[in-house]
Amino acid sequence: MAALVAQTQATPLLVLAGPTASGKTSLALTLAEQFSGEIVSCDSVAIYRGMEIGTAKPSLAARARVPHHLIDIAWPDQPFSAGDYSRLAREAILGIAQRGRLPIVAGGTGLYLRALLDGLFPAPQPNEPLRAKLRLRAAAHLHRILTRLDPAAARLIHANDKPKLVRAIEVTLAARQPITRQWQQGRDPLTGFRILRLGLNPPRAELYARINRRAADMFDAGLVEETTQLVERYGFECRPLTSLGYAQAIAVLRGEITRDQAIAQSQQGHRNYAKRQLTWFRKDSALQWLPGFGADPDIQAQAATAVTGHLAAAAGESVSIDHGSLPRGSHEIH
Repeated sequence: MAALVAQTQATPLLVLAGPTASGKTSLALTLAEQFSGEIVSCDSVAIYRGMEIGTAKPSLAARARVPHHLIDIAWPDQPFSAGDYSRLAREAILGIAQRGRLPIVAGGTGLYLRALLDGLFPAPQPNEPLRAKLRLRAAAHLHRILTRLDPAAARLIHANDKPKLVRAIEVTLAARQPITRQWQQGRDPLTGFRILRLGLNPPRAELYARINRRAADMFDAGLVEETTQLVERYGFECRPLTSLGYAQAIAVLRGEITRDQAIAQSQQGHRNYAKRQLTWFRKDSALQWLPGFGADPDIQAQAATAVTGHLAAAAGESVSIDHGSLPRGSHEIH
């Protein structure tokens, strides 16, 4: 995949990362309106049409305020990879920059963000016989296999994400080295952009409380009913329906758990996911952490200060910024 290069070597690009429910959407909207930006979603589930309640996509009103990209671009039964995301996101970013606007990548899917910014390694061709054997195994068993082969990859891939587990094991065995090591080889990084990376890091207890409320709200808003419609069209085995919230709704539909149990499991799953996201993002030493939620006025002011300085630097200007309010990537995340 050839790298897409912007018109100048100082084209600014803003990246907003952070755990689920940390307010990335709110902050992205505020900054997009303030700095004439357009938002490129970085969410592996928001790409799918018809999956609304369980994805916490920006509302239609929000999308009317600011142009959004890479939302509702595929059907749930359509294969879509990190490589597909990288290609489409790079095209969207280049188009935004060519229109003289600020590209803002916002989301929490770490693999997609890395594919976009750092590129992907040249993966081996699919081994269908091996895949068929692996698919016969339970997801928990596959996760144990991957833990033995590549503990780092096992920590990054959810224990119920069978397709990703199968692919990770397949690639590791084919190359005879951990997939996480292969990720560092032969990459095709995004070039031509001056990137500012901001990460949201709210207090953990407050984040978990918000996650719990949002997970419960999704069920109150009709997540089980939406999942019923999706299952009728795509079947129980549709891959996106293994994502958090939808997987628990399916368990309700199958009579395996009660609605209250589904809510509790969804809440726990989202809290665990937030932990994994923070583990992933804290490895990025270029990330500047903002200690709060994206809707907080103080956090929005800190982010605006950082963006102002970044844009001035990209234009060859110099400004005075209080960096003390923006901890660097080495800042400890509690």
